[in-house]
Amino acid sequence: MTYISGDRESGPTRRALLVAGAGAALAAGCAPGGTPGAPAPTPSGSAPSGLASATGPTPGAMTLFKDPGYNFNGLLALGASGAGAAEVGEVLTAVNAINGAGLSAQTYVETFRKLGDQLLGPPPGAPADAQTKRFRALRAAQYYGQALFFVLGSKDPGSEEQLYKAGRDAWDAFCDLCEPAPVKAAVPYGTTPLPVWFFRPDTSNTPRPTVILTNGSDGQNVDMWTYGVPAALERGWNALVYDGPGQGQLLFVDRVVFTPTWEKVVSPLVDWLSARPDVDQDRIALTGLSMAGDLAPRAAAFESRIAALVAMPGCVEPWLGFPPEIREILTPSKEETNDIWNTKVVPELPPEAAAVLKKRFEPFSIPAMLQARQGKLFTDFYTPATRIQALSIASVVSRIKAPTLVLDYEDEQFYPGQPRQLYDALTSPKDYLKLTAAQGAQLHCSPMAPQLHCEVVFDWLQETLPGGGS
Repeated sequence: MTYISGDRESGPTRRALLVAGAGAALAAGCAPGGTPGAPAPTPSGSAPSGLASATGPTPGAMTLFKDPGYNFNGLLALGASGAGAAEVGEVLTAVNAINGAGLSAQTYVETFRKLGDQLLGPPPGAPADAQTKRFRALRAAQYYGQALFFVLGSKDPGSEEQLYKAGRDAWDAFCDLCEPAPVKAAVPYGTTPLPVWFFRPDTSNTPRPTVILTNGSDGQNVDMWTYGVPAALERGWNALVYDGPGQGQLLFVDRVVFTPTWEKVVSPLVDWLSARPDVDQDRIALTGLSMAGDLAPRAAAFESRIAALVAMPGCVEPWLGFPPEIREILTPSKEETNDIWNTKVVPELPPEAAAVLKKRFEPFSIPAMLQARQGKLFTDFYTPATRIQALSIASVVSRIKAPTLVLDYEDEQFYPGQPRQLYDALTSPKDYLKLTAAQGAQLHCSPMAPQLHCEVVFDWLQETLPGGGS
């Protein structure tokens, strides 16, 4: 780890883009935590050349599944074990079962959903005490989240909301058994309040530094536990977990999509925190995981009460995370764009690619989500695509005043080059840190090394906002 303080073509031949497996390239962009550009499943299900080689991004035992999209998900679950949000043996047993049955969305969903159901029951031996029930519920939330991610490609896509609610119930059961339990609240935001979980080291009114943990486009609350809550509590910090537009409850139940003006999401959270006696108003930090490496900087550009910012990784243009084959579909004309999509792209799209695109676009279009739950591919490409384009923060980065840490990762598969782009554009005090394969911390968000990830983030926060809360 090292700290360091074109012209659009008139139009491609669409059918040429969609032959010989190009549909998989079009589908690139599906991974939990949420950002466009992830390695997509190949139609054959085989690993790309060199993936599991000694020099590939997931060598040897790091390749749980030959398909890199599923493998990334599995690595996230495995990495969460260090925070109690998974169990190594459970994950590896599930991996073996899925591979034995034949890797598919159906076998992945069935296996992890069943594992979540089992964990909500009693363990072997004596009756479960509160601590056992607590962490079994947390692991259940993880496994339901794993199933949720691929459910739109399964035989029962209509169970998406039900599966989300199962994971949410498990998360709430975990929270209720925490000591102290987090404060649950609904923070005003437009016509749809934001659900929040406010974790504290204790119930005293001691003013403490507080971190607002922002999730990506398809992560779940359990991911915010893995990527921040215990690390904050152990250092005497408070930690706020929340669902914003396009996330969790607001997406799957309330049907609210992402907004490019994320400061309108964060400012009510800061208002709510600032009214609490156990929050030090001068030490409120904001982190953004995955696509929130774009959302959090956007909020900090307009919300002056943010005292420190961490982008994990830095992202400036989420739309550029999609491969050219996707981006070239979008034209200035909604009619032309949707005609290209429906008449030239969709008929040639392999089922695997269609499933990935359903997942990738649902946080930006409620009609797309509802069609996907019916087993259909969305017909309006233009609207969600332009919403993703609108997430660009290139024009506002210079407004950020808070000290900022920009994380990058070796073999970053979603936003390669963008963390450095964000760092270079910042005019505030700043640091850049790249996590590496030598540390086992390669790939987007270091799925195999969330403990190391939290160490570097919270060491930086402690140094930037000194004076712990303990």
